[in-house]
Amino acid sequence: MPALACVDTTAFPPPPPSLLSDASCRWNSSLSAALYRIDGWGAPYFTANTSGNISIRPHGSNTLPHQDIDLLKVVKKVTDPKPLGGLGLQLPVIVRFPDVLKNRLECLQSAFDFAVQSQGYGSHYQGVYPVKCNQDRFVVEDIVKFGSGFRFGLEAGSKPEILLAMSCLVKGNREAFLVCNGFKDVEYISLALLGRKLALNTVIVLEQEEELDLVIDLSRKMNVRPVIGLRAKLRTKHSGHFGSTSGEKGKFGLTSTQIVRVVRKLRESCMLDCLQLLHFHIGSQIPSTGLLSDGVGEAAQLYCELVRLGAGMKVIDVGGGLGIDYDGSKSGDSDLSVGYTLEEYAEAVVASVRSVCDRRSVKHPVICSESGRAIVSHHSVLIFEAVSAAKPMAQEAHQVNHDDIQFLLECDEARVDYEDLYAAVMRGDQESCLLYVDKLKQRCVDGFKEGVLSIEQLASVDGLCEWVLKAIGASDPVQTYNINLSVFTSIPDLWGIDQLDGKIDKFIGGESSLPLHELDGGGGRYFLGMFLGGAYEEALGGVHNLFGGPSVVRVSQSDGPHSFAVTRAMPGQSSADVLRAVQHEPEIMFQSLKHRAEKLMHTKGGGEDEDDEELNNVVACLDRSFNNMPYLATEPASMSNSLSAAISNLGFYYSDEDGFDYLSA
Repeated sequence: MPALACVDTTAFPPPPPSLLSDASCRWNSSLSAALYRIDGWGAPYFTANTSGNISIRPHGSNTLPHQDIDLLKVVKKVTDPKPLGGLGLQLPVIVRFPDVLKNRLECLQSAFDFAVQSQGYGSHYQGVYPVKCNQDRFVVEDIVKFGSGFRFGLEAGSKPEILLAMSCLVKGNREAFLVCNGFKDVEYISLALLGRKLALNTVIVLEQEEELDLVIDLSRKMNVRPVIGLRAKLRTKHSGHFGSTSGEKGKFGLTSTQIVRVVRKLRESCMLDCLQLLHFHIGSQIPSTGLLSDGVGEAAQLYCELVRLGAGMKVIDVGGGLGIDYDGSKSGDSDLSVGYTLEEYAEAVVASVRSVCDRRSVKHPVICSESGRAIVSHHSVLIFEAVSAAKPMAQEAHQVNHDDIQFLLECDEARVDYEDLYAAVMRGDQESCLLYVDKLKQRCVDGFKEGVLSIEQLASVDGLCEWVLKAIGASDPVQTYNINLSVFTSIPDLWGIDQLDGKIDKFIGGESSLPLHELDGGGGRYFLGMFLGGAYEEALGGVHNLFGGPSVVRVSQSDGPHSFAVTRAMPGQSSADVLRAVQHEPEIMFQSLKHRAEKLMHTKGGGEDEDDEELNNVVACLDRSFNNMPYLATEPASMSNSLSAAISNLGFYYSDEDGFDYLSA
C-alpha cells in the first residue's frame, strides 16, 4: 500500500486553514511536510528539503546533510534530452536507491542483534528475503551482497524463484538459508535437493502433508540427506485485512494432527533428525507486538514439542508480518500502519521465543524471519506525470441562458420545483436547496430521455443547479488528475485495497482527495511520486512469483465429433522467459550453476565415470528447469526440453480496463 506525494512541493494553492493560522503566510517546505505527513511515513528516508522538493536520505538517520538527494534533480537528469546532458527517458520511471536497501537490511539485523545481546539469548538471528516481494535481478543480488556479512539468505516459493535464489546464493555466504516454501511437485523438490548437492543451505518447508512422501523418495534416489522444515497452522489469527491466510483454517501449512503424522513417518524412515525448522505466518502487516508475541509464543511451544518428540530442531522461522507505517499514523488499529518500531518488533520476537524455551529447558533456536515488505518498500520510488485535469462541475457548468430555462416556467411540474428551489435559496435553507436541486435535475433528465428537452436546455439546468450549489457552499471543488500510469499495472497493491476502476480516491488520514498544484497550462511538467512501493507492486503488476503467463488456446465451434476445435495454441512462458522479464540472464545463471556443479563433482573423489554421470544428471535437471513452464506439473516433467513461447513486442501503447493509457510525456 504505497504513499503518494508531490516531487516538487514549493508552488501550492492556498493552504488548508488547519495548517495556517495566518492565511497571508507563504507556503513553505515545513507546511508541505505537515500536509503530506512526510516525516511520518517517510522517516528516516524522505523529507521536504529547503528548496521545497522531496529529498532522499540514502543512509536513513545516519545520512549527512551533504548526502541528501534532491529527487526533482534526479527526475530532471532522467528526463532531459541527451543533447542537454540527460538520459532522454520517458516517464513513468522507477528510481531505485540501493543505499536505502542496504540501510534497511543493516537496521533489521542490528535490531535483532541488539535484542539477542540485551536479553542474553543463546543463539542468533539469521533472516531471509522472500524474493516474491520484488524479484528484480539487481534487488536480489544487492540483498545477497549486502547481507553476506551476516548470513542473510533468500526464500523462494516457485521453481523459477528457486533457480533465481540458487544462482544468486552461489555468490553469497554459504551459511545463508535458502528457504523453499510453497506447494511442490517432483521438479520443485528435485531442485531443492539439488541445492544441497551444490553446498547451499537449502531447507524444504512442507506446506502439505503429501509433500513428505516426495521428499523421502527423491532424497533417497538422489542420495541427498535433506533438511526439512514444516509450516504450522497456528491457532493465533490476525483479524486485519492482511490476515486472511492465518489461523487454524488458513490455506497454508499443517494442522497439529498432520504434524504428528509427519513426525511419525520421519521416525519410521530414520529421518527425524532431518526435521530442523519450524515455520509459521500469521499475516502481513502485523499491527501490534501483542498479536506478534501471542503467535510467536504459540509457535515456540510447538517448537519445544517437536524437540521433545526427537526432531533435530535448530531454527524457528517467524515468517513475514513486520509491518510498514504507510500512513505515518503509528497506529496498531490501521491496516496501513503498525504500532511498533523495528526495535520493538525484534525485542518481542526474541523475548517470546526465549521465555518459552527457558520454561521448557530447550536450547534457544536460530531465529529467522521473512521480512520482505520491511526490507524493500522504501528503496523504490515510482515517478509519473499528471498530463491533464478534469475540472469540478462548478467550473465546467454551462452558462445559464434565460431563454433555455424559460421552459421551466411553462411546465407546471418543473415550475413548482424551480420556484421551491428559488425560495429555498432566498431564505438560505441549504438542506432544502440540496433536495430541490436533485428533484429538478432528475425531472429534467427524464425530460431529456423522453426527447422533450434539448441538450442546451439540459446543460443550462445543470449550470443553474451548480451555481446554486456553489452559492450555498455545497459544490465539490475537487479536480480529477489524469496520469500517464496504469494503476492496475504499476500500483496493484493500492487498487487491490478498496480502490475501484483505476481511480485513487483514498489518501493519508482517510481523505478522499489530496491537495496538489494547479497544472501549468503553459507547458510545464508536473511530476508525482509513489513511495513505499518497492514491495509487491512490481511483482503483482508483472509476474507474481515468476509464474509468468499461462498457455493460451483459441476454441471455436465445429461440426466435428466434439462440436469444437482448437484453432490456435500458444505455450506459456518458460522459467527462462519470465526470468528475462525481470532482468535476469538465464544463460549466465545456467553457466554459474553448471560451473558450481563441475567444481563440486570433480572434487568428490569418486570414480570418474560415476562423477561424470552425476554431473550430467545435474546439468540436465537444470536445463529442464530453465526451459519448462513454471507452473506445477501433475505428471513427471518430460526429460526433453519444452518448447519456449515466442514472445513478440507488439507495440508500446497499452490500455487497461481502468481506462488509463501510457501516454507520451
